[in-house]
Amino acid sequence: MARMRIYTRKGDTGTTGLLFGGDRISKADLRTDAYGTTDEAVSALGLARAAIGSQTDRTKARLAALVVRLQRELFVVGAELATHTDRRERLTDGVSRVTTEMVTALETEIDSLEELVDQPKEFVIPGESATGAALDLARTTVRRAERRAVALADAGELPDSQVVPYLNRLADLLFVAARAADGGFRPVRT
Repeated sequence: MARMRIYTRKGDTGTTGLLFGGDRISKADLRTDAYGTTDEAVSALGLARAAIGSQTDRTKARLAALVVRLQRELFVVGAELATHTDRRERLTDGVSRVTTEMVTALETEIDSLEELVDQPKEFVIPGESATGAALDLARTTVRRAERRAVALADAGELPDSQVVPYLNRLADLLFVAARAADGGFRPVRT
């Protein structure tokens, strides 16, 4: 069996291949920038997950499960962003296309965490905890991915898509999750 190499040399010309058809586009293209930044967000969430660790604390376990789910969902975002407009019919809801239900699920998660967490009354300086800081880094990366997706949508290259609302809600969710990681929980009333 022949060994598969990680390098192909195809990108040496400054181009990369898209999903569903493999069209070659510039690595500086709006589309490449959008899905590349989304990939950065997946890695930033990986840093957050590593900071959470494998502790059995209920809050940390909840955050760890949430982060893994969000990493997987960002692969859906990336797949949609990496698909040329002419091939959007090949996308599958929830697998390679972001759905309204995915956006709504983020809103539900935000509402659930907001019930538990006291929101800050002033600007937050990240760094209260390693997990919170990593989640804040992921949040700012998601905001950049959102800006890149907006540029792509403004160029008419993301028609009829839920990517921008999804990234917008995701950044909001990561803000609340970071506050939870920092220990801003309300006392439980009995």
